[in-house]
Amino acid sequence: MSDEPQTQIQQIQPPPPPQTPGSPALTKSLGPAPSVTASADSPGPRTGVWFTRLLVAGLVLAALNLRPAITSLGALLEEVRDGLHMSGSVAGVLTSVPPFCFAVFGFAAPRLARRFGPGAVVCAGMVAITAGLLIRPLAGGTAGFLAASAVALMGIAVSNVLMPVIVKRYFPDRVGTMTGLYSMALALGTALAAAVTVPMTEALGGSWRTGLGVWAVLAALAVLPWLGLVRERGTSASPSSSPSSSSSPSPTSSPSHAATVPGPAQASVSASTPGLRLGRSRTAWALACFFGLQATGAYITMGWMPQIFRDAGISAGTAGLLLAVIMVMGVPLAFVIPRTAARMKHQGPIVIALGLCGLSAYAGLYLAPAEGAWVWAVLLGISNCSFPLALTMIGKRSRTGAGVVRLSAFAQSTGYLISIPGPLLVGVLYQHTGGPGLPIALMATFLLPQMVAGIVAGRDRTIEDEARMRD
Repeated sequence: MSDEPQTQIQQIQPPPPPQTPGSPALTKSLGPAPSVTASADSPGPRTGVWFTRLLVAGLVLAALNLRPAITSLGALLEEVRDGLHMSGSVAGVLTSVPPFCFAVFGFAAPRLARRFGPGAVVCAGMVAITAGLLIRPLAGGTAGFLAASAVALMGIAVSNVLMPVIVKRYFPDRVGTMTGLYSMALALGTALAAAVTVPMTEALGGSWRTGLGVWAVLAALAVLPWLGLVRERGTSASPSSSPSSSSSPSPTSSPSHAATVPGPAQASVSASTPGLRLGRSRTAWALACFFGLQATGAYITMGWMPQIFRDAGISAGTAGLLLAVIMVMGVPLAFVIPRTAARMKHQGPIVIALGLCGLSAYAGLYLAPAEGAWVWAVLLGISNCSFPLALTMIGKRSRTGAGVVRLSAFAQSTGYLISIPGPLLVGVLYQHTGGPGLPIALMATFLLPQMVAGIVAGRDRTIEDEARMRD
């Protein structure tokens, strides 16, 4: 597939006359010096509105599928362990597979996006999720189950990285709103899988294989809008900004006129951000650590929290509902937090508030897990909203679309590498202690460095600013 858009390629026009301060074009711009202006030949409003609606539908459906592969397994982990004869340590490995796959395949996402385009890569990701969820229940052993899970998680990984990129490119003036929308859909899909997997499994005959496999239907639905986007509007173009935008925001466009820039102008992320070495950026590393530690808590929660509740004497169905409460808290908050954070210069206060909620929840789980289970679930749900906050900070810590591509890949892939040992350690502790006390203490401990890293990552600076300071 070529880097060139396939249909309705927009031509770069000479710069328009300077806009007056009150002009609508200037009012809509993301920053003071947009590098590319859509031509007068941009698609008409009707075509643009259709494209935008399809893009929003694609974002929402994709986000709905970014967690059911994980939370549906958490709800049935005990049944899967028994059915495949897993020890606690092997189950810990199983719950560590998601961050491992996200790290490995997340690093490949920017290169794939430059080669095939972000829309085509997300479309392929939805196909991989569908295939993995269909094949996983057919596995006869642990190795096959892990391999099929990895296929689905590969699709989730590349989509994780490219979602902020697509939002930055097509909705540059609505980053907080659109991040909140797909974060809300992600939380909804997570909660839905946690809440209905157990009762749906019972309704379909009681087999954990059927209960896990049915989520492939939702993934298949997500493929459809992305097929239309890739074919109709050439979203296979690279998301990076033009070479002249290294110190200015990404190209400005109305969401209903998402004009694309020809491939050569966007061919290389590294070319548009010369001298930008994320490995030397304190902000990039702080974001990676914050992302990794919040992912550690999230995947321990999704993989082990139902088991923690069941060990406290709570039934499997109720434990699934409690996990759903944890996840559903992200539905409203994932929409509110990014919008609030996008308007703040420093996101540190939100980081602290979320961390304190998590510490309170873990203290309650340790002291009275069954008596206050619903309260602890609500507090944990609030704490888990560090994920949409991290995505919002990724969008705010770079001035360019190209910078967001690189920062998103670096923060998410490095962060997921950091998060791999957490679920594995919980599995080992469970096997050797026979109870949830030490795992809960470990989860609370992870929150302390997470809060420190979040405060550093939330400072009002960009990776481009740090590059200039080094120069």
